[in-house]
Amino acid sequence: MAVTIKSPREIELMRVSGRVLKIALEELSKIIRPGITTKDIDDLAAKVIASYDCIPSFLNYQGFPASICVSINEEVVHGIPSKKRILSEGDIVSLDVGVNYKGYHTDAARTYGVGQISKEAGQLISVTRQAFFVGLEKARAGNHLYDISNAVDAFVSKYGYGIVRDLVGHGIGLEIHEEPQIPHFRQKRRGLRLRQGMTICIEPMINMGYAEVEWLEDKWTVVSEDRSWSAHYENTVLITDGEPELLTR
Repeated sequence: MAVTIKSPREIELMRVSGRVLKIALEELSKIIRPGITTKDIDDLAAKVIASYDCIPSFLNYQGFPASICVSINEEVVHGIPSKKRILSEGDIVSLDVGVNYKGYHTDAARTYGVGQISKEAGQLISVTRQAFFVGLEKARAGNHLYDISNAVDAFVSKYGYGIVRDLVGHGIGLEIHEEPQIPHFRQKRRGLRLRQGMTICIEPMINMGYAEVEWLEDKWTVVSEDRSWSAHYENTVLITDGEPELLTR
């Protein structure tokens, strides 16, 4: 699939989708506490998204059995919500949410601390969030795609963390995953030139230890290979003729 340039009408539909996603994340953040199950979080996400006449992008996507992804501690992404998974004091939990409004998708992720978390876990969450914004600075028309990748890598590498390589950012619009793919680690080439009207997801996934990951037996949940904790921060970004626009924030 070629990289698509969105029309003003398509961008407006994605803005609506993004506003709903932002509201969903705000509501979900209010219930993150010890004792809640990941299924509780998923149920609320489904309720909030449906209340705005939208559809969870991930529900039944390639067979995914839930409305959102909820990943705890060493789980990098794609954790399947379950009544058996209960948040505990000191955990960190990553929520990855997609919203479909009239056929147009947005995608965003956040990592939250559960109750009081360690200084090390707090730093991991903070650095991952900052890494997104460092990459965002390069998300401007006329720059190249891998300017984003190299900026994120240069920032994160100072902390000795592992930048996940097997999972990358992506284009988005009529499909939840479109071209181009957006690595968050250093690239030798510059990549395609960014153009006004492109919509992309920048989403660093950062491990406290090594970068390597593996998939669990459920075929969905991705964990750090060394079982170090992982954080995730993502927004859907519109490339403009000036400052990039965050559609999900």
